[in-house]
Amino acid sequence: MLLIPAVDVKNGRCVRLRQGRMDAETVYSDDPVAMAQRWVEQGAPWLHVVDLDGAVEGEPRNLSIIAQIVASVPVPVQVGGGIRTMERIERYLGLGVARVIIGTLAVEQPLVAADICRRFPERIAVGLDARDGKVALQGWRQSAALDYLDVARQIDVWHPAVLIFTAIQRDGTLEGPDLPRLKELLAAVSSPVIAAGGIGHIAHIQSLTPLVAEGLHGAIIGKALYDGSVTFDEALALAQGA
Repeated sequence: MLLIPAVDVKNGRCVRLRQGRMDAETVYSDDPVAMAQRWVEQGAPWLHVVDLDGAVEGEPRNLSIIAQIVASVPVPVQVGGGIRTMERIERYLGLGVARVIIGTLAVEQPLVAADICRRFPERIAVGLDARDGKVALQGWRQSAALDYLDVARQIDVWHPAVLIFTAIQRDGTLEGPDLPRLKELLAAVSSPVIAAGGIGHIAHIQSLTPLVAEGLHGAIIGKALYDGSVTFDEALALAQGA
């Protein structure tokens, strides 16, 4: 199971939000590039980088910082946040981003998203962000009133590189992943799934490891690392053992 540190960028700084609320941020560093390098030095196999300003505004706002991160680390980087056009996808891929994450685009323009997955095999991750089982869009500010499993089944047909499921109500709370909904998702799709939202203790990672046999590909970890409730080397050893 891949364990992927999150580097969320807002106003040029590395931050973590609580339940996706832009007004509930904790700043952890004024240097997101150095933070990304820190996790790689500790053994991170991938990085998950999100332009939070871009997610809300619908277009990249921290592009230069993300470009610096990609250029400065030897591991693959997946990037999301406001990537809603073909031009932006191609721009990120041109920077050396390993996987581009689309979310709002996948729900609002499914035919376009399906074509993008076909055009860039293994390079497109689809973000499935849900609050209590209902899909959220536009940087989590809007609800599509769509059941996350219905949307997941549609996305699965496109064969994305990976499906990233974020339980918004758990994100940044350290209360643990949404295991019931995650298990339902794994049963509903054949695409590899990465889980995000809620990891706060080593026991939460332990709770995910049995799901590897059901199709869980990895987990994204953020606030627990930054707050120190989980050390990355211990968490990585557990994930690699799975």
